Amino acid sequence: MQELKALKIRIAFFITLIGVSLMLAAIMGNHWAVMSPKVDDFTQPCEVAHFGLWKLCTKRITVEGNDVVSTLCGPLSLPGETNCSYFKHFTSGENAEILQVTTQREYSISAAAIAIIGVGFMTMGTICTLLSFREKLDYLLKPAGLFYVFAGLCMIISAEVIRQSVHRMIDSKETVWIEYYYSWSFGCACASFALLFICGIALVLISLPRMPRNPWETCMDAEPEI
Repeated sequence: MQELKALKIRIAFFITLIGVSLMLAAIMGNHWAVMSPKVDDFTQPCEVAHFGLWKLCTKRITVEGNDVVSTLCGPLSLPGETNCSYFKHFTSGENAEILQVTTQREYSISAAAIAIIGVGFMTMGTICTLLSFREKLDYLLKPAGLFYVFAGLCMIISAEVIRQSVHRMIDSKETVWIEYYYSWSFGCACASFALLFICGIALVLISLPRMPRNPWETCMDAEPEI
């Protein structure tokens, strides 16, 4: 393997590891979206919610009269008591009853399943990339790049499913949430898609045979790579 080609692979793999880290942070994080209800009486605590792929958390916030800047509860950075519950389709019990109303079961379980598939693709891509550094195993770069591309696509699809879930919750007449915004976990998912997709394509292109230098030079006549 040529030194320049090896350098390109290492750079692409390093950037890919950043995408992998962002992907894992997004999957484990519970801040994909933050939702706030309308508050009429700020003398009483209000509840703001944030959720991820696995559970939803509610935070009871008490807002002083001088700090009221809108009719919404929050912001989330204010101090308060936090209570988290796993989604109903993962656990059972009274603690998860709130999720029957405030979440859409099909959306949340689909987003989680797609993200898990993405982790599988990411793992296979990392294994293939590491093996490609060994002598005579550089042909594994192409499947590694494709695995990373598929992992990135899984993350952006999962993010879109969550986005649709949020819109469906906000539009539902059975929910108290009227305002929302996407938080850092959602941003990590989108960033990981960009890095994994671009670096995956880069690894595939690096793994391709060198193009002929002259019009009359064929690929078979080209000098073999060391």
